[in-house]
Amino acid sequence: MSLRLYDTRTRQVRDFVPLVPGCVSIYLCGATVQAPPHIGHIRSGLNFDVMQRWFRYRGYRVSFVRNVTDIDDKVIAKGQETGTPWYEIAYANERAFNEGYTALGCLPPSVEPRATGHVPEMIEMMRGLIERGHAYEAEGNVYFAVTTFPEYLELSNQELENLRQPSGEGEGGKRDPRDFAMWKAAKPGEPSWETPWGRGRPGWHLECSAMAHKYLGEAFDIHGGGLDLIFPHHENEIAQSRAFGDEFANFWVHNAWVTMSGEKMSKSLGNSVLVSEMVQRWRPIVLRYYLAAPHYRSMIEYSEESLREAEVAFARIEGFIQRAVEVCGPVDAAPEVPLAFAEAMDDDLGVPQALAVVHTAVRQGNSALTADDKESALARLAEVRAMLAVLGLDPLDEMWAGDDRGDDLHGVVDALVRLVLDQRQAARARKDFATADAIRNQLGEAGLVIEDTPSGPRWTVGGP
Repeated sequence: MSLRLYDTRTRQVRDFVPLVPGCVSIYLCGATVQAPPHIGHIRSGLNFDVMQRWFRYRGYRVSFVRNVTDIDDKVIAKGQETGTPWYEIAYANERAFNEGYTALGCLPPSVEPRATGHVPEMIEMMRGLIERGHAYEAEGNVYFAVTTFPEYLELSNQELENLRQPSGEGEGGKRDPRDFAMWKAAKPGEPSWETPWGRGRPGWHLECSAMAHKYLGEAFDIHGGGLDLIFPHHENEIAQSRAFGDEFANFWVHNAWVTMSGEKMSKSLGNSVLVSEMVQRWRPIVLRYYLAAPHYRSMIEYSEESLREAEVAFARIEGFIQRAVEVCGPVDAAPEVPLAFAEAMDDDLGVPQALAVVHTAVRQGNSALTADDKESALARLAEVRAMLAVLGLDPLDEMWAGDDRGDDLHGVVDALVRLVLDQRQAARARKDFATADAIRNQLGEAGLVIEDTPSGPRWTVGGP
Protein backbone atom coordinates (compact mmCIF):
# COMPACT_ATOMS: atom_id res chain seq x y z
CA MET A 1 0.00 0.00 0.00
CA SER A 2 1.38 3.44 -0.94
CA LEU A 3 1.32 6.34 1.50
CA ARG A 4 -1.83 8.40 1.01
CA LEU A 5 -2.91 11.81 2.33
CA TYR A 6 -6.15 13.79 2.27
CA ASP A 7 -5.72 16.85 0.07
CA THR A 8 -8.00 19.75 1.03
CA ARG A 9 -7.82 21.27 -2.45
CA THR A 10 -9.05 18.15 -4.30
CA ARG A 11 -11.16 16.97 -1.33
CA GLN A 12 -9.94 13.41 -1.63
CA VAL A 13 -7.32 11.05 -0.30
CA ARG A 14 -4.50 10.88 -2.86
CA ASP A 15 -1.41 8.74 -3.30
CA PHE A 16 1.59 10.70 -2.10
CA VAL A 17 4.34 10.93 -4.70
CA PRO A 18 7.13 13.36 -3.75
CA LEU A 19 8.25 15.95 -6.26
CA VAL A 20 11.85 14.89 -5.63
CA PRO A 21 12.32 11.13 -5.15
CA GLY A 22 13.37 10.27 -1.62
CA CYS A 23 12.69 13.79 -0.28
CA VAL A 24 9.67 15.44 1.32
CA SER A 25 9.25 19.22 1.64
CA ILE A 26 6.72 20.56 4.17
CA TYR A 27 5.71 24.12 5.00
CA LEU A 28 3.63 24.54 8.16
CA CYS A 29 2.02 27.82 9.18
CA GLY A 30 3.34 28.23 12.70
CA ALA A 31 2.68 30.56 15.57
CA THR A 32 1.36 34.11 15.54
CA VAL A 33 3.06 35.15 18.74
CA GLN A 34 0.79 37.71 20.37
CA ALA A 35 0.14 35.35 23.31
CA PRO A 36 1.46 32.09 24.79
CA PRO A 37 0.17 28.83 23.27
CA HIS A 38 -2.87 26.85 24.31
CA ILE A 39 -3.17 23.14 23.54
CA GLY A 40 -5.08 23.90 20.34
CA HIS A 41 -2.04 25.72 18.98
CA ILE A 42 0.32 22.92 19.93
CA ARG A 43 -1.93 20.28 18.40
CA SER A 44 -1.07 21.54 14.92
CA GLY A 45 2.67 21.34 15.53
CA LEU A 46 2.26 17.90 17.12
CA ASN A 47 0.17 16.48 14.25
CA PHE A 48 2.77 17.57 11.74
CA ASP A 49 5.51 16.23 14.01
CA VAL A 50 3.87 12.80 13.69
CA MET A 51 3.77 13.31 9.91
CA GLN A 52 7.45 14.24 9.86
CA ARG A 53 8.36 11.21 11.98
CA TRP A 54 6.42 8.84 9.71
CA PHE A 55 8.07 10.18 6.57
CA ARG A 56 11.45 9.76 8.23
CA TYR A 57 10.58 6.18 9.22
CA ARG A 58 9.62 5.52 5.62
CA GLY A 59 13.12 6.57 4.60
CA TYR A 60 12.49 10.08 3.27
CA ARG A 61 14.75 13.06 3.82
CA VAL A 62 12.42 15.70 5.28
CA SER A 63 12.76 19.47 4.86
CA PHE A 64 10.31 20.92 7.38
CA VAL A 65 9.74 24.69 7.52
CA ARG A 66 7.58 26.15 10.30
CA ASN A 67 7.34 29.94 10.32
CA VAL A 68 6.83 32.47 13.11
CA THR A 69 4.53 35.45 12.49
CA ASP A 70 6.27 37.95 14.75
CA ILE A 71 4.63 41.08 13.31
CA ASP A 72 0.92 41.55 12.63
CA ASP A 73 -2.13 43.44 13.88
CA LYS A 74 -2.52 41.23 16.97
CA VAL A 75 1.11 41.52 18.06
CA ILE A 76 1.03 45.31 17.66
CA ALA A 77 -2.31 45.59 19.50
CA LYS A 78 -1.01 43.49 22.41
CA GLY A 79 2.07 45.71 22.68
CA GLN A 80 -0.06 48.87 22.70
CA GLU A 81 -2.46 47.37 25.23
CA THR A 82 0.31 46.40 27.66
CA GLY A 83 2.74 49.23 26.99
CA THR A 84 5.39 46.68 25.97
CA PRO A 85 7.49 46.91 22.80
CA TRP A 86 6.00 44.67 20.12
CA TYR A 87 9.26 42.79 19.66
CA GLU A 88 9.38 41.85 23.34
CA ILE A 89 5.83 40.50 23.12
CA ALA A 90 6.74 38.52 20.01
CA TYR A 91 9.98 37.07 21.32
CA ALA A 92 8.61 36.08 24.74
CA ASN A 93 5.72 34.21 23.15
CA GLU A 94 7.93 32.64 20.49
CA ARG A 95 9.98 31.15 23.33
CA ALA A 96 6.77 29.97 25.02
CA PHE A 97 5.70 28.19 21.83
CA ASN A 98 9.05 26.46 21.44
CA GLU A 99 8.99 25.43 25.10
CA GLY A 100 5.55 23.93 24.48
CA TYR A 101 6.67 22.06 21.37
CA THR A 102 9.71 20.72 23.22
CA ALA A 103 7.73 19.74 26.32
CA LEU A 104 5.41 17.61 24.18
CA GLY A 105 8.26 15.92 22.33
CA CYS A 106 8.10 17.65 18.94
CA LEU A 107 11.21 17.44 16.79
CA PRO A 108 12.60 20.85 15.77
CA PRO A 109 11.88 22.04 12.22
CA SER A 110 14.64 22.20 9.63
CA VAL A 111 14.28 25.98 9.73
CA GLU A 112 11.97 28.33 11.67
CA PRO A 113 11.99 31.69 9.86
CA ARG A 114 10.45 34.89 11.23
CA ALA A 115 8.38 37.27 9.13
CA THR A 116 10.48 40.28 10.13
CA GLY A 117 13.60 38.61 8.77
CA HIS A 118 12.22 38.33 5.23
CA VAL A 119 11.09 41.79 4.19
CA PRO A 120 13.48 41.85 1.16
CA GLU A 121 11.90 38.64 -0.14
CA MET A 122 8.43 40.16 0.31
CA ILE A 123 9.44 43.29 -1.59
CA GLU A 124 10.76 41.16 -4.45
CA MET A 125 7.49 39.22 -4.63
CA MET A 126 5.35 42.38 -4.55
CA ARG A 127 7.45 43.97 -7.30
CA GLY A 128 6.96 40.90 -9.48
CA LEU A 129 3.22 40.79 -8.89
CA ILE A 130 2.82 44.49 -9.69
CA GLU A 131 4.81 44.04 -12.91
CA ARG A 132 2.56 41.10 -13.90
CA GLY A 133 -0.60 43.11 -13.24
CA HIS A 134 -1.74 41.08 -10.22
CA ALA A 135 -1.08 43.74 -7.58
CA TYR A 136 -1.16 47.52 -7.18
CA GLU A 137 -0.10 50.23 -4.76
CA ALA A 138 -2.61 52.62 -3.22
CA GLU A 139 -1.94 55.15 -0.45
CA GLY A 140 1.20 53.25 0.57
CA ASN A 141 -0.63 49.92 0.75
CA VAL A 142 -0.02 47.10 -1.72
CA TYR A 143 -3.03 44.98 -2.64
CA PHE A 144 -3.52 41.77 -4.58
CA ALA A 145 -6.24 42.13 -7.24
CA VAL A 146 -8.20 38.91 -6.79
CA THR A 147 -10.08 39.13 -10.11
CA THR A 148 -6.75 38.76 -11.96
CA PHE A 149 -6.36 35.20 -10.64
CA PRO A 150 -9.13 32.95 -12.03
CA GLU A 151 -8.38 30.06 -9.61
CA TYR A 152 -8.97 32.21 -6.53
CA LEU A 153 -11.16 30.46 -3.90
CA GLU A 154 -10.68 26.93 -5.27
CA LEU A 155 -9.22 25.80 -1.93
CA SER A 156 -12.10 27.11 0.20
CA ASN A 157 -14.72 26.41 -2.48
CA GLN A 158 -16.39 29.83 -2.25
CA GLU A 159 -18.01 32.05 -4.86
CA LEU A 160 -16.18 35.30 -5.64
CA GLU A 161 -19.48 37.16 -6.02
CA ASN A 162 -20.32 36.43 -2.36
CA LEU A 163 -16.84 37.07 -0.94
CA ARG A 164 -16.17 39.46 1.90
CA GLN A 165 -12.62 39.78 3.17
CA PRO A 166 -12.30 39.50 6.99
CA SER A 167 -11.97 42.60 9.14
CA GLY A 168 -8.51 44.10 9.09
CA GLU A 169 -8.31 44.07 5.28
CA GLY A 170 -10.21 47.35 4.88
CA GLU A 171 -7.26 49.68 4.37
CA GLY A 172 -7.52 52.75 2.14
CA GLY A 173 -7.32 52.84 -1.63
CA LYS A 174 -8.71 49.45 -2.61
CA ARG A 175 -9.99 49.17 -6.17
CA ASP A 176 -12.18 46.22 -5.20
CA PRO A 177 -13.35 45.48 -1.62
CA ARG A 178 -12.46 41.81 -2.19
CA ASP A 179 -8.77 42.58 -2.77
CA PHE A 180 -6.48 41.75 0.14
CA ALA A 181 -3.52 43.59 1.61
CA MET A 182 -0.02 42.23 1.07
CA TRP A 183 1.64 45.31 2.58
CA LYS A 184 0.19 47.94 4.92
CA ALA A 185 1.23 51.59 4.95
CA ALA A 186 2.99 52.85 8.06
CA LYS A 187 0.87 54.25 10.90
CA PRO A 188 2.08 56.42 13.80
CA GLY A 189 3.59 54.33 16.57
CA GLU A 190 3.76 51.14 14.51
CA PRO A 191 6.92 49.41 13.30
CA SER A 192 7.70 49.92 9.62
CA TRP A 193 10.22 49.07 6.91
CA GLU A 194 11.27 51.04 3.82
CA THR A 195 9.98 49.84 0.43
CA PRO A 196 9.71 51.31 -3.09
CA TRP A 197 6.12 52.25 -2.15
CA GLY A 198 6.96 53.98 1.13
CA ARG A 199 7.36 52.76 4.69
CA GLY A 200 5.04 50.07 5.97
CA ARG A 201 4.83 46.55 7.34
CA PRO A 202 3.88 43.09 6.06
CA GLY A 203 0.33 41.93 5.64
CA TRP A 204 -0.33 38.55 7.19
CA HIS A 205 -0.43 36.49 3.99
CA LEU A 206 2.61 37.67 2.07
CA GLU A 207 5.19 36.42 4.55
CA CYS A 208 4.39 32.73 4.05
CA SER A 209 4.51 32.94 0.25
CA ALA A 210 7.89 34.68 0.46
CA MET A 211 9.38 32.27 3.00
CA ALA A 212 8.08 29.13 1.29
CA HIS A 213 9.63 30.37 -1.96
CA LYS A 214 12.97 31.06 -0.27
CA TYR A 215 13.36 27.82 1.65
CA LEU A 216 11.44 25.29 -0.46
CA GLY A 217 11.59 26.77 -3.95
CA GLU A 218 8.94 27.23 -6.62
CA ALA A 219 7.21 23.93 -5.81
CA PHE A 220 7.06 21.77 -2.70
CA ASP A 221 5.13 18.75 -1.48
CA ILE A 222 2.92 19.68 1.47
CA HIS A 223 1.52 22.89 2.96
CA GLY A 224 -0.07 22.43 6.38
CA GLY A 225 -2.00 24.32 9.02
CA GLY A 226 -5.23 24.42 10.98
CA LEU A 227 -8.67 24.36 9.38
CA ASP A 228 -9.19 28.01 10.31
CA LEU A 229 -6.37 29.02 7.95
CA ILE A 230 -8.00 27.71 4.75
CA PHE A 231 -9.59 31.14 4.25
CA PRO A 232 -8.34 33.76 4.01
CA HIS A 233 -4.72 32.88 4.75
CA HIS A 234 -4.05 29.84 2.61
CA GLU A 235 -6.34 30.97 -0.18
CA ASN A 236 -4.42 34.24 -0.38
CA GLU A 237 -1.06 32.47 -0.24
CA ILE A 238 -2.02 30.40 -3.26
CA ALA A 239 -3.09 33.48 -5.21
CA GLN A 240 0.14 35.37 -4.47
CA SER A 241 2.49 32.49 -5.13
CA ARG A 242 0.81 31.10 -8.25
CA ALA A 243 0.40 34.56 -9.77
CA PHE A 244 4.11 35.17 -9.05
CA GLY A 245 4.93 32.08 -11.09
CA ASP A 246 5.42 29.40 -8.45
CA GLU A 247 3.64 26.05 -8.63
CA PHE A 248 3.52 26.20 -4.82
CA ALA A 249 2.12 23.28 -2.77
CA ASN A 250 1.19 19.90 -4.24
CA PHE A 251 -0.85 18.83 -1.17
CA TRP A 252 -2.85 20.90 1.32
CA VAL A 253 -3.17 19.17 4.70
CA HIS A 254 -5.24 20.70 7.51
CA ASN A 255 -5.63 19.57 11.11
CA ALA A 256 -8.86 19.99 13.06
CA TRP A 257 -9.27 22.03 16.22
CA VAL A 258 -9.37 21.44 19.95
CA THR A 259 -12.79 22.66 21.07
CA MET A 260 -14.51 23.46 24.36
CA SER A 261 -18.30 23.20 24.47
CA GLY A 262 -18.26 22.95 20.68
CA GLU A 263 -16.32 26.22 20.22
CA LYS A 264 -12.83 26.44 18.75
CA MET A 265 -10.31 26.98 21.54
CA SER A 266 -9.30 30.63 21.34
CA LYS A 267 -7.73 33.29 23.54
CA SER A 268 -10.26 35.82 22.26
CA LEU A 269 -13.15 33.59 23.38
CA GLY A 270 -11.60 33.09 26.81
CA ASN A 271 -11.84 29.30 26.55
CA SER A 272 -8.19 28.38 26.07
CA VAL A 273 -6.09 26.03 28.18
CA LEU A 274 -2.47 27.15 28.19
CA VAL A 275 0.22 24.55 27.60
CA SER A 276 2.35 26.02 30.40
CA GLU A 277 -0.49 25.32 32.85
CA MET A 278 -1.34 21.89 31.47
CA VAL A 279 2.19 20.50 31.81
CA GLN A 280 2.06 21.36 35.51
CA ARG A 281 -1.07 19.28 35.96
CA TRP A 282 -0.48 16.43 33.51
CA ARG A 283 2.61 14.56 32.39
CA PRO A 284 3.72 15.92 29.00
CA ILE A 285 3.85 12.43 27.48
CA VAL A 286 0.19 11.93 28.48
CA LEU A 287 -0.72 15.28 26.90
CA ARG A 288 1.03 14.18 23.73
CA TYR A 289 -0.91 10.91 23.73
CA TYR A 290 -4.15 12.82 24.28
CA LEU A 291 -3.55 15.22 21.39
CA ALA A 292 -2.02 12.69 18.99
CA ALA A 293 -4.42 9.78 19.49
CA PRO A 294 -7.42 11.15 17.52
CA HIS A 295 -7.13 11.41 13.75
CA TYR A 296 -5.62 14.76 12.79
CA ARG A 297 -8.77 15.66 10.82
CA SER A 298 -11.06 14.92 13.81
CA MET A 299 -12.07 17.55 16.34
CA ILE A 300 -10.98 17.04 19.95
CA GLU A 301 -13.57 18.15 22.49
CA TYR A 302 -11.50 19.05 25.53
CA SER A 303 -12.54 17.79 28.95
CA GLU A 304 -10.82 16.65 32.12
CA GLU A 305 -12.61 13.30 31.76
CA SER A 306 -11.19 12.67 28.29
CA LEU A 307 -7.72 13.54 29.54
CA ARG A 308 -8.09 11.05 32.40
CA GLU A 309 -9.19 8.42 29.89
CA ALA A 310 -6.05 9.13 27.84
CA GLU A 311 -3.96 8.86 31.00
CA VAL A 312 -5.42 5.45 31.81
CA ALA A 313 -4.98 4.24 28.22
CA PHE A 314 -1.35 5.31 28.14
CA ALA A 315 -0.77 3.80 31.58
CA ARG A 316 -1.74 0.39 30.13
CA ILE A 317 1.02 0.76 27.56
CA GLU A 318 3.52 2.10 30.04
CA GLY A 319 2.65 -0.58 32.59
CA PHE A 320 3.40 -3.36 30.12
CA ILE A 321 6.73 -1.78 29.16
CA GLN A 322 7.74 -1.39 32.79
CA ARG A 323 6.73 -4.92 33.68
CA ALA A 324 8.37 -6.46 30.61
CA VAL A 325 11.65 -4.68 31.29
CA GLU A 326 11.57 -5.80 34.93
CA VAL A 327 10.92 -9.44 34.02
CA CYS A 328 12.82 -9.81 30.76
CA GLY A 329 15.36 -6.99 30.77
CA PRO A 330 15.65 -4.05 28.37
CA VAL A 331 15.32 -4.48 24.61
CA ASP A 332 15.79 -2.07 21.72
CA ALA A 333 12.93 -1.13 19.43
CA ALA A 334 12.31 -3.55 16.57
CA PRO A 335 13.78 -2.42 13.23
CA GLU A 336 10.33 -2.44 11.63
CA VAL A 337 6.83 -1.77 12.90
CA PRO A 338 4.10 -4.41 12.42
CA LEU A 339 2.45 -4.42 9.00
CA ALA A 340 -0.97 -3.44 10.37
CA PHE A 341 0.55 -0.39 12.06
CA ALA A 342 2.32 0.65 8.86
CA GLU A 343 -0.86 0.22 6.81
CA ALA A 344 -2.77 2.43 9.27
CA MET A 345 -0.14 5.17 9.14
CA ASP A 346 0.12 4.99 5.35
CA ASP A 347 -3.65 5.54 5.15
CA ASP A 348 -3.74 9.31 5.79
CA LEU A 349 -1.79 9.02 9.04
CA GLY A 350 -4.40 6.82 10.72
CA VAL A 351 -3.10 7.16 14.28
CA PRO A 352 -6.29 5.78 15.96
CA GLN A 353 -5.98 2.54 13.99
CA ALA A 354 -2.23 2.47 14.57
CA LEU A 355 -2.74 2.82 18.34
CA ALA A 356 -5.21 -0.06 18.21
CA VAL A 357 -2.32 -2.18 16.94
CA VAL A 358 -0.17 -0.92 19.84
CA HIS A 359 -2.80 -1.88 22.40
CA THR A 360 -3.24 -5.32 20.82
CA ALA A 361 0.50 -5.91 21.12
CA VAL A 362 0.37 -4.74 24.76
CA ARG A 363 -2.41 -7.23 25.57
CA GLN A 364 -0.47 -10.03 23.87
CA GLY A 365 2.65 -9.03 25.75
CA ASN A 366 0.85 -9.05 29.09
CA SER A 367 -0.54 -12.49 28.31
CA ALA A 368 2.95 -13.71 27.47
CA LEU A 369 4.29 -12.37 30.75
CA THR A 370 1.50 -14.09 32.67
CA ALA A 371 2.39 -17.36 30.89
CA ASP A 372 6.10 -16.79 31.63
CA ASP A 373 6.77 -16.74 27.86
CA LYS A 374 9.71 -14.34 27.95
CA GLU A 375 10.55 -14.76 24.27
CA SER A 376 7.11 -13.63 23.13
CA ALA A 377 7.03 -10.85 25.72
CA LEU A 378 10.36 -9.48 24.47
CA ALA A 379 9.15 -9.61 20.86
CA ARG A 380 6.02 -7.64 21.75
CA LEU A 381 8.08 -5.16 23.78
CA ALA A 382 10.35 -4.51 20.80
CA GLU A 383 7.32 -4.01 18.53
CA VAL A 384 5.61 -1.68 20.99
CA ARG A 385 8.74 0.45 21.36
CA ALA A 386 9.12 0.67 17.56
CA MET A 387 5.52 1.82 17.13
CA LEU A 388 5.69 4.30 19.98
CA ALA A 389 8.94 5.74 18.63
CA VAL A 390 7.17 6.64 15.39
CA LEU A 391 4.50 8.47 17.41
CA GLY A 392 7.01 10.14 19.73
CA LEU A 393 5.53 8.25 22.68
CA ASP A 394 8.20 5.78 23.77
CA PRO A 395 8.54 6.39 27.54
CA LEU A 396 12.04 4.84 27.44
CA ASP A 397 13.25 7.41 24.91
CA GLU A 398 15.80 9.79 26.41
CA MET A 399 13.66 12.81 25.46
CA TRP A 400 11.24 11.79 28.23
CA ALA A 401 14.03 11.23 30.77
CA GLY A 402 12.96 14.27 32.79
CA ASP A 403 9.31 13.24 32.81
CA ASP A 404 9.54 11.46 36.17
CA ARG A 405 6.22 12.54 37.62
CA GLY A 406 4.80 9.22 36.39
CA ASP A 407 7.12 7.40 38.82
CA ASP A 408 6.00 9.70 41.63
CA LEU A 409 2.34 9.13 40.76
CA HIS A 410 2.88 5.41 40.40
CA GLY A 411 4.36 5.36 43.91
CA VAL A 412 1.36 7.16 45.38
CA VAL A 413 -1.13 4.90 43.58
CA ASP A 414 0.90 1.84 44.52
CA ALA A 415 0.75 2.76 48.20
CA LEU A 416 -3.03 3.22 48.04
CA VAL A 417 -3.59 0.00 46.10
CA ARG A 418 -1.35 -1.89 48.55
CA LEU A 419 -3.61 -0.83 51.41
CA VAL A 420 -6.60 -2.30 49.59
CA LEU A 421 -4.67 -5.44 48.65
CA ASP A 422 -3.67 -5.92 52.28
CA GLN A 423 -7.38 -5.90 53.15
CA ARG A 424 -7.97 -8.47 50.42
CA GLN A 425 -5.15 -10.65 51.73
CA ALA A 426 -6.57 -10.43 55.22
CA ALA A 427 -9.99 -11.48 53.91
CA ARG A 428 -8.43 -14.47 52.14
CA ALA A 429 -6.52 -15.43 55.27
CA ARG A 430 -9.78 -15.65 57.23
CA LYS A 431 -11.33 -17.52 54.27
CA ASP A 432 -13.74 -14.66 53.52
CA PHE A 433 -13.42 -15.23 49.79
CA ALA A 434 -16.57 -13.27 48.96
CA THR A 435 -15.02 -10.08 50.34
CA ALA A 436 -11.68 -10.87 48.67
CA ASP A 437 -13.40 -11.34 45.31
CA ALA A 438 -15.45 -8.18 45.78
CA ILE A 439 -12.28 -6.16 46.41
CA ARG A 440 -10.66 -7.65 43.32
CA ASN A 441 -13.74 -6.86 41.21
CA GLN A 442 -13.88 -3.27 42.45
CA LEU A 443 -10.23 -2.77 41.56
CA GLY A 444 -10.95 -4.27 38.16
CA GLU A 445 -13.77 -1.80 37.59
CA ALA A 446 -11.25 0.95 38.35
CA GLY A 447 -9.04 -0.36 35.53
CA LEU A 448 -6.58 -2.42 37.60
CA VAL A 449 -5.68 -6.07 36.97
CA ILE A 450 -4.66 -8.05 40.07
CA GLU A 451 -2.33 -10.99 39.56
CA ASP A 452 -1.60 -13.40 42.43
CA THR A 453 2.05 -14.46 42.26
CA PRO A 454 4.23 -16.59 44.57
CA SER A 455 5.71 -13.37 45.97
CA GLY A 456 2.32 -11.82 46.59
CA PRO A 457 -0.34 -9.93 44.62
CA ARG A 458 0.75 -7.59 41.83
CA TRP A 459 -1.33 -4.87 40.16
CA THR A 460 -1.15 -3.41 36.66
CA VAL A 461 -3.36 -1.09 34.66
CA GLY A 462 -5.48 -3.32 32.45
CA GLY A 463 -8.76 -3.36 30.65
CA PRO A 464 -9.50 -3.34 26.92
